[in-house]
Amino acid sequence: MKGAEFVAKCSEHPADLTPGDLPALWRSKAEGLRPYAESAARAFEHAADDLEHALQADADRLLTLEQAADASGYSADYLGRMLRSGQLHNAGRQHAPRIRNADLPRRARGLRPERPPLQLVGATPGEIARAVVTSKTRT
Repeated sequence: MKGAEFVAKCSEHPADLTPGDLPALWRSKAEGLRPYAESAARAFEHAADDLEHALQADADRLLTLEQAADASGYSADYLGRMLRSGQLHNAGRQHAPRIRNADLPRRARGLRPERPPLQLVGATPGEIARAVVTSKTRT
């Protein structure tokens, strides 16, 4: 997908854009701007280059098991087992494993349904006590 075709797709579905899509979108916009504003077109191209470099640096970042667990949604133990079984490549040393950010498996994280706020008006003392004990919020 090139030029105006890509821009049209992006403007139709902006929620579908990922950070990786932005450099191509910005370069496409630069092509359209070039006949009218060369400096603006160069600014778009520089921004696209900077973003590509930042995305690549993030993908190449080496994470400890704990950092990888936070980023992936899997436990550090599970990621360690994946390293030992060869499912993941160890980018570190034997007793100091590291996982490349781009190689991490990502656990799907579904949205939790919103619970309606508790309505305690007219509740019995027992219902109020039960709501306090089972409440997950802390003050």
